[in-house]
Amino acid sequence: MEQTMFDILSQYGYLGIFFFLMLGIVGLPLPDEILMTFIGYLASIGRLNLFFTFISALSGSVCGITVSYFLGSRLGYPFLKRYGSKIFITRRRLRISQFLFRKYGNWVLFFGYFIPGVRHVTAYMAGISNLSPGRFAAYAYTGALTWCTTFVGLGYLLGAHWENVFHVMHRYGVLFLWIAIPLFLVWVGRVIYQQRNRFNA
Repeated sequence: MEQTMFDILSQYGYLGIFFFLMLGIVGLPLPDEILMTFIGYLASIGRLNLFFTFISALSGSVCGITVSYFLGSRLGYPFLKRYGSKIFITRRRLRISQFLFRKYGNWVLFFGYFIPGVRHVTAYMAGISNLSPGRFAAYAYTGALTWCTTFVGLGYLLGAHWENVFHVMHRYGVLFLWIAIPLFLVWVGRVIYQQRNRFNA
């Protein structure tokens, strides 16, 4: 997997990151989190520029979820029922996403990124439910920013140990994410706060 992703990045660079994340959000079964952690690792060893890496990942995620939203708003639920399986959106994923939307509302657009299978559907459901573009952007784009920051940042901080962490993630699944992500975001906030204090000093 690592060699395959490295070959893709070697050939297509930051444009490859953009399209990989965009297509992954639209619905293709691509290992989005693995890619982002891997490119964070490559940035940590100087193979990629951290800023351009992050911007490429964030732009791809935002573009992908926006495409899904407009497809949902223009083509509606019948399109997903008829053609969803062709873009790997199964009826089970649709049912799960509908349940989460009923229970948590628009916040699903934010935390749905961290649930494989759900993030591919939430934007379609937001478009189908006629959620306004402004409200969609507020939740979805903030979620994309948090998602990309989390996994690119993890790869950057973990360095060569990034694969070991993914073994733990696959073993303990969502439980690991709900523990690790808040801790990581607290750390990011602390670093930003310290940098701001140094700048103002």
